[in-house]
Amino acid sequence: MRWLGLVLVVVLLQGAPASAGAPTGLDRPDRKEIAMQLVSSAENSSLEWRRQFRYLEDIGDGRGYTGGIIGFCSGTGDLLELVDRYTHDHPSNPLARFLPALRRVDGTDSHEGLGRPFVRAWHRAARAAGFRQAQEAERDRVYFDPAVRRARWDGLRTLGQFVYYDAIVVHGPGADALSFGGIRRAAMRHADTPAEGGSEARYLEAFLAARKRVMRTEEAHEDTSRIDTAQRRFLRERNLGLRPPLTWHVYGDRFHIPATA
Repeated sequence: MRWLGLVLVVVLLQGAPASAGAPTGLDRPDRKEIAMQLVSSAENSSLEWRRQFRYLEDIGDGRGYTGGIIGFCSGTGDLLELVDRYTHDHPSNPLARFLPALRRVDGTDSHEGLGRPFVRAWHRAARAAGFRQAQEAERDRVYFDPAVRRARWDGLRTLGQFVYYDAIVVHGPGADALSFGGIRRAAMRHADTPAEGGSEARYLEAFLAARKRVMRTEEAHEDTSRIDTAQRRFLRERNLGLRPPLTWHVYGDRFHIPATA
């Protein structure tokens, strides 16, 4: 979402083996839907994550434009990658003409060559099923699938897989201290993963504590309620399967997902 060095680290994460056969964790369709709703509650204050395909604005975090269902950013490479891949399959799309400008502003918060024409083009593109499909495919390729693979490698069940996914969405899958890799290393200094024979609950608490320390270093993430009154709540309830009903608070707002029939 908001990071550099995307390609190398994603390749490393994708090297982690995934469980074979039918989905059994966060990649179960019903649990994946819950994951999208949980992230949307924190990113967009809404459970209606599909309404975010057309979302695009500069939120003032130094990463340029933030847009789409997962917060692709013009300053961190993933928005450029999204538009580039979409244009490969749909060359005449409204965003194609902005690729040179997106390459120039990559790594900065600049709007040069973008501005209102780019925002309008994004909104037009979001009406197309192809662009919506492209956003979901990039979300899965860069964030969701690598998070689930790594979590399974560490022996984590559905809640732990979501904890990893949310961390990668916000901090990126990089290896530095402020990215997912650094958070995971910090957690492993305090607790063993289940794959190493450790307690799953103890390890997840260590991971969330390490992540909270990182969030407090970033002005845009000073509010840590997505950890304190959401993920930690599920952990305290020992809901390691992330089974509904689920109730949580983010930024003071209450959210609820009812039990399935």
